[in-house]
Amino acid sequence: MNEPTIAQKGPYEVVLEPGIKSWCTCGESKTQPFCDASHREKGIFRSLKFEVKEKDTYWLCGCKRTSTPPFCDGTHNKI
Repeated sequence: MNEPTIAQKGPYEVVLEPGIKSWCTCGESKTQPFCDASHREKGIFRSLKFEVKEKDTYWLCGCKRTSTPPFCDGTHNKI
């Protein structure tokens, strides 16, 4: 199985406005933690679309191994 690239060993703290966002799952995006379609080169990943309902600070996974995508669950502490 192909594993995503670890973009960063820790979460991204981001303030998000309401709307649909696209989280990078491959770890290759130049606009981390968001998708820039870099996954198309590998052909095995897809972005994860998620809805933000209210403006707030969110912690998005940087290691790409969370069990609660796109949100950090602390998995980076085990790798």
